[in-house]
Amino acid sequence: MRLLVLVYAAIVGAAVGSFLNVCITRWPEKLSVVRPRSRCPRCEKGIAWYDNIPVVSWLVLRGRCRGCGLPISPLYPTVELATALIWFASAYWFGATFLALRLAIFATILLGVAVTDLRTYTIPDGFTVTGFVFLIAASLVGLFLDAQYPFVGPLSAILGACTGAGAIAIVGWLGEAALKKEAMGFGDVTLMAFIGAAIGPELSLLTVFVGATLGALAFLGLVFPVAKLRGRELPQVPFGVFLAPAALVTLLYGRRIIDLYLAYLAGA
Repeated sequence: MRLLVLVYAAIVGAAVGSFLNVCITRWPEKLSVVRPRSRCPRCEKGIAWYDNIPVVSWLVLRGRCRGCGLPISPLYPTVELATALIWFASAYWFGATFLALRLAIFATILLGVAVTDLRTYTIPDGFTVTGFVFLIAASLVGLFLDAQYPFVGPLSAILGACTGAGAIAIVGWLGEAALKKEAMGFGDVTLMAFIGAAIGPELSLLTVFVGATLGALAFLGLVFPVAKLRGRELPQVPFGVFLAPAALVTLLYGRRIIDLYLAYLAGA
């Protein structure tokens, strides 16, 4: 029975990943994710249902459109496979429960944010605002099902959203003052409001710290040296790429990280 649940979760996750690809490619262009139906990004010919099976169809067609024969980005099956793994892992950890569904949707949105920000340097409200509404509703449902941890309840969700958005806004202002240019967009603020609604105020601050640390390491260790070597202007850093994994790690292990840090301070 457990195996069936895991397999079903992976299949549903792959299907969700297929829709996530639509959101990733269309929302930055302000396009509807409902119509028109899926089509080849090259020739724009509609894709038949049998050519739209997550991961499988891309492999069968060897990564090419059946109509025009041009290659289709491996990003599509990669996102589908990653989403399948997210839903599989959620079911593995929490079984066939509302908590597993909550975690799977949260992590799926984070994946969509990271990929979109990496591709376009934007974080569409379709991810963050929709996700925020879902998390608030889920926190209310969790009260009746006694299924909150590792997520937080409604009050902590609101406080976390305010704390996360405020903290990242301050980081943005500091970054702008240091770099003499815009360090991050408003999408990062709405992203942290979404994340804060999942983990509460304390872990929101930890997420901002971890995300900022990862972003700084990437900037100093890769972006800055490469830009200087090539004699180019410093590019914008997609901060959502670092906040997304930081949020997931903090959700699952944040309390443990804080406890270890406090124990270290006590023993120092």
